[in-house]
Amino acid sequence: MNTIRRWHLPRPARLFAIAATVAWGAFDIAGAANGAGADAKPAARTVIIDGVKYEPATLTVQQGDAVVWVNKDPFPHTVTAPGAFDSHSIAAGGSWRFVARKAGVYDYICTLHPNMKGTLRVE
Repeated sequence: MNTIRRWHLPRPARLFAIAATVAWGAFDIAGAANGAGADAKPAARTVIIDGVKYEPATLTVQQGDAVVWVNKDPFPHTVTAPGAFDSHSIAAGGSWRFVARKAGVYDYICTLHPNMKGTLRVE
């Protein structure tokens, strides 16, 4: 809606149009300041648990990305980074989703099979 036509609206509609314009401008400024844009959408990444190993064993994601571990083995596993996250038991054919909110490097294991190791890097 252009500026000239907005002033010809009834008063309540005119106030709404002004408020909406101001709010939208603030949204654009906040988005630009936070680096928000089309390429800033969170991603979903998958780690397959199969053959008593995590694949990929090392995964790098961005803050806000989701990681889903899918258990394709015929028995349960866990995804456990002490003090950071713990899936508890993921049944055969099941999955567990984690949103990586804090940057860091997280080494994790399966508490049921401690020889299974993986690393999640969050940038």
